[in-house]
Amino acid sequence: MTDQSTFRAALSDPGMPVPPTLTDGTGRPAGRRFAVYRNNVAVSLTEALIDGFPACYMVLGDDQFRGMAAVYLRAHPPESPLMARFGMALPAFLDAAPQVARMRWIGDLARLELALRDSYHAADADALTPAMLSAIPPEDLGDTRFALAQSLRLIRSDWPVWSIWQRTRDTEAPQATPGAQDVVILRPGYDPAPHLLSTGDAEFIDALAQGSPLSTAAEAACAVAPDHDPTAILTLLMQSNALIQAPGGPR
Repeated sequence: MTDQSTFRAALSDPGMPVPPTLTDGTGRPAGRRFAVYRNNVAVSLTEALIDGFPACYMVLGDDQFRGMAAVYLRAHPPESPLMARFGMALPAFLDAAPQVARMRWIGDLARLELALRDSYHAADADALTPAMLSAIPPEDLGDTRFALAQSLRLIRSDWPVWSIWQRTRDTEAPQATPGAQDVVILRPGYDPAPHLLSTGDAEFIDALAQGSPLSTAAEAACAVAPDHDPTAILTLLMQSNALIQAPGGPR
């Protein structure tokens, strides 16, 4: 009998021989049938990567992406029957892949796409309404803590990852220029979307995520952008249903 680890290893690597104890329905060696099955699995998983990372697929092109996928599949076979989880290791894989050494930003592009997927599958939450926010006395606002929706994702990149992602969706979008970009992914309804952040916004969001009161979050933003005004990012978070009540209500 072929153990599962041997079967999985042979299934993900076409260079490995068919397990000798594997037979077909008539008891004969399952060489050709296994090869067909192995090819079908590889094709299906490659298509899942293409579906899950369309921007990466677009910038790499079909041949290079499929070649990269073949290497990735051997190193990172699926660990879960949920295809929504497949590809979790791709960003780190791309960071180190010599095939894309000239595209050091592509790992962060994959992180953005993975974050969009994670945001889509995140749990719903009851958003803070404008009425609830306006009910907080102005003198208490600075000490108020807010929680963030589980669907929010923050991507911090040394590369213009949002601009690169935009170009894959709209060829008329401006060319990406060198420089770091911070991106927040928000899901106001069913579909998440990435938003380019201004300097200081990421620090503001990160402070809120760590449970800091509003005044401390504003100070964190001002530490990197002295003229930072939290009004714009607070408005975006509110309009995108990303602010929720902290346990026990705003405090």
